[in-house]
Amino acid sequence: MASPQPQYPSFSSPPRSNQQPSGVAIDDSIAQEAESIQKRKLSQKRRTLPTQFSIGSHLSPWPMHASGQTILLNRKPCSEDYRKRTGSLEKQSLGIAKPRYLEQLENYLRRELLLLDLGTDSAQELRLQPYREIFEFFIEDFKTYKPLLSSIKNAYEMMLAHQREKIRALEPLKAKLVTVHEDCNERILAMRAEEKYEISMLKKEKMNLLKVIDKKNEEKISLQSEVSKLRKSLAEEYLHYLSERDARKILLSDLNELRYQREDMSLAQSPGIWGEDPVKLTLALKMTRQDLTRTQMELNTMKANFGDVVPRRDFEMQEKTNRDLQEQLDSLRADYEEVRKEHEILLQLHMSTLKERDQFFAELQEIQRTSTPRPDWTKCEDVVAGGPDRWHILAEGKNSDQLVDVLLEEIGEGLLREKDSFPGLGYGEAIPTFLRFDGTVENKKPTKKEVVNLLKDAWKERLAEEQKEKFSDFFFNFLERRFGPGDAMAWAYTIFENIKLFRSNEVMSQFYAVLMGKMEESVYINHKETIAQLLKEMTAVDSQNEGFLPMEHFSTILKSTFPLKKEEQIQELMEAGGWNPNGSNIDLFNYRSLFVESDEGQSEPFVQKLWEQYMDEKEAYLQELKQELGQELYHEIALGKLREALMNIDPSLDTQTLNTYVSQAFQVPVTDLPEEGEEEKEEGIKTKLQTVMERLLVADTRRMGPRGEPEPTS
Repeated sequence: MASPQPQYPSFSSPPRSNQQPSGVAIDDSIAQEAESIQKRKLSQKRRTLPTQFSIGSHLSPWPMHASGQTILLNRKPCSEDYRKRTGSLEKQSLGIAKPRYLEQLENYLRRELLLLDLGTDSAQELRLQPYREIFEFFIEDFKTYKPLLSSIKNAYEMMLAHQREKIRALEPLKAKLVTVHEDCNERILAMRAEEKYEISMLKKEKMNLLKVIDKKNEEKISLQSEVSKLRKSLAEEYLHYLSERDARKILLSDLNELRYQREDMSLAQSPGIWGEDPVKLTLALKMTRQDLTRTQMELNTMKANFGDVVPRRDFEMQEKTNRDLQEQLDSLRADYEEVRKEHEILLQLHMSTLKERDQFFAELQEIQRTSTPRPDWTKCEDVVAGGPDRWHILAEGKNSDQLVDVLLEEIGEGLLREKDSFPGLGYGEAIPTFLRFDGTVENKKPTKKEVVNLLKDAWKERLAEEQKEKFSDFFFNFLERRFGPGDAMAWAYTIFENIKLFRSNEVMSQFYAVLMGKMEESVYINHKETIAQLLKEMTAVDSQNEGFLPMEHFSTILKSTFPLKKEEQIQELMEAGGWNPNGSNIDLFNYRSLFVESDEGQSEPFVQKLWEQYMDEKEAYLQELKQELGQELYHEIALGKLREALMNIDPSLDTQTLNTYVSQAFQVPVTDLPEEGEEEKEEGIKTKLQTVMERLLVADTRRMGPRGEPEPTS
């Protein structure tokens, strides 16, 4: 190879403005112009090369095995891999010297690649520019191969320009292809929607056609059935007409024969003798013979079929008789079963009765052996003051226990009158305040009437009193005001002994119960108010103020005044008032006599019955409360539990009455009661159930409304 002429190319980097890719050569003139521009650039670069670096001094043969170690690898010059590879290559080629010109070219290429901005869209064009310049250096330095290398370079440049033009021409086609693709997709979707709609319409049409086919099939079946019926009827009509035709032919032949016979007979008869119509007689004879034959056949058939058959009338009579006998038999069987069961029950009852009789007989013998004989109360008639008449009055309507009380009162009254003084009970805490005295006190010996009047006066003064004090203190103060301080204690002992003795007297027994704390005075006051209210209502109904009312009005007043009483209780009150169940409701009675008291304070049976019913109702109410609580008497009960139980058995209780009952049961002031819902405070207040029941029995406890029908509380 001929060495090129020594030249001094410069590898300084040209300005960045000149590193843009050259224009694409479309024709030869443009290519020549681009080539001249490149030559001028190369000549300028060559002038800048130092004179000491000549090609002749640096171009030398390069080992063949080092050709793969050039920098023309497609790697980034500044990468770590590139450094490692160049370091290894340098170590391998320590013994082989690289030409200086090659090193300058590699350094130039490395610098140019480092200066490139590869983040733009034209990165590949910029990357190609340094290699193009290096190739231009080779072309300029190797004069001998310059034409060949230039033609190769121009061929590649023209091919690149052609490819660029082709790419530019394909860009609109690409956009158009995207547009066409979108249009095709839209058309496909539209066609699919249209096909889907058509498919749905075809399915509907198919269903309609199937329905039409089913309908047509049904019509076909119905028509076939009609055709078969018509064919059958046609065949029947055909047979009918055929038989009718044959019958007509036979009839015509018979008529012709008869006509011929008539003609023959008319010719045979003499002209002067005329008989009946021979045709008519012949027909009648023929029909008669036919009827005779048919009747004979029917008679034979009847004899053959019904020779052993009884008449229907006899059969129905026998059947009815049999049915009646069967019903009688069933009835007798049912009666027999019922009587048999009753007999068994009676046998069992008889056996149980025998056992009870034996048991009662044994008990009777035991009672007769151990018990005392029943007293003969008629013996008291001669002992009691007043004789038999007074004893009958005292003993009327009383049982043995009550008669014992009456007898004790009579005996005690005599003993009480014999006493001139009473021993004092002392000053103990258990002694009531009005009886605290040492020594003897005088017995004032008042009559029962005087004691009753004194107690009534005490009640009047108590009701008129504004400042309520303790009842025992009030009683003693009343006696001091009435009899003076000196005789007050004597009267206190005297009245106390009388009211303690006469328990059957309502005024005394009630006053004694209040005085000893066994009953609150509100019970007595409310009872008297109830009686007064009842009398007021009866007086209001008595418009003429005559003192008489019909029994019908009496019943109405009782029901309106006592709406919670049962019908039996109302009837008891009416009977106590003098009503006779067998009498009429329009009978008049003196209602004022129901509220009259005797001189000794004894009220009428009507008022006594009211008091008895009140006490019975209170006991029943408390018993129901105990059952609702469901605990034994010795168990402690909380305040909240009692409040809940009261509301359960009596939902009509208002808040004030409920708090009054709870306050009385637990002896807690109403103002100090915990509010409903304060469970801790309610659970903290507890008392034995027996104590609660005793306190409620003392108070005026009564039902405010029917159970299960609550009314709004106030």
